[in-house]
Amino acid sequence: MGVTGELRTEVHPLLRPVQIGRVTLEHGVVLAPMAGVCNLPFRLLCKEQGAALVCSEFVSAKALRHGNQKTRKMLAVAPQEAPVSIQIFASTPEDAAFAARIVEEAGADIVDFNMGCPVPKVIKAEAGAALMRVPDKAQAIIKAMVDAVNIPVTVKMRTGWDDTQINVVDLARRFEDVGVAAIAVHGRTRSQGRKGEVDLEIIRQVNEAVGIPVIGNGDVTSAAAADRMQRETGCAGVMIGRGALGNPWIFSRILHTLRTGNELPEPTLDERIEMARRHLRLLAELKGEEVAAKEMRQHAPLYVKGFPGAARFRAQLVRCASISEYDAVFDELLTAASTGSEHADA
Repeated sequence: MGVTGELRTEVHPLLRPVQIGRVTLEHGVVLAPMAGVCNLPFRLLCKEQGAALVCSEFVSAKALRHGNQKTRKMLAVAPQEAPVSIQIFASTPEDAAFAARIVEEAGADIVDFNMGCPVPKVIKAEAGAALMRVPDKAQAIIKAMVDAVNIPVTVKMRTGWDDTQINVVDLARRFEDVGVAAIAVHGRTRSQGRKGEVDLEIIRQVNEAVGIPVIGNGDVTSAAAADRMQRETGCAGVMIGRGALGNPWIFSRILHTLRTGNELPEPTLDERIEMARRHLRLLAELKGEEVAAKEMRQHAPLYVKGFPGAARFRAQLVRCASISEYDAVFDELLTAASTGSEHADA
């Protein structure tokens, strides 16, 4: 049965509860951890729009173990975002176990381990996707985390290091054996980065190899893409990353379509700017106005992308240094849109 245009007579598999250890997710549409993005304000916006689980940007276990206060602040969670997962990366069992305990103490419902980051700096530290090349060490790290905490431990990884080393199925079995509660699989290798087709077949193989929930990740930017990933892999959930940038509504829109077979209208420019203003102010509450203004430069242009005349305003938004400057550009954009003084050039 199609996702749109037809009346659904049964509950879509992605709308069913997902059990991750002792944590029950209302459904299987969740937010992916994204470096530099998934701080508390962004997670709150995605939670409000229906994400069943939100996850932090990755946090350095070594920095936590060394008492880095800036890193410690990255563990801030709010009651209204529960259930929330905090993701760590590490290269030793000792660092991983220590960080997992700190994450549990910080109030997270789940601690996730990053085994998918392809960034050279992380790879050089023998963390992220680099650990997929050393299965025994990877398994020892995960076991140390499971033994260290009472909250569920999950792992997010890629299909393998490159096309010659596709070992995600073996690793998934190993991690299940030591007590991991769920696994998220980005259907690309480390060498692919974000390029190329997502390998749904390997995600299906992982799902069939283990008895714990498997969450598929990669290019889920619509209800149709979510439906396809679930149908072709059998996964319990889908994880949305880049599709949520400047677009927290992606969760409510996908859920509505899966529930009804109909699509919600795109958010209006007024709604997008209202959300951008909220995002900015939440960031300012957490980090102060100066830092918030700088961080918002990567988000604000995405909120208005696609609207007639938005390109000129996006160029202004990436230079804003205060809340008042953002508000002035937003007001100018709304005025231009209402008077029809801007055309084309989105």
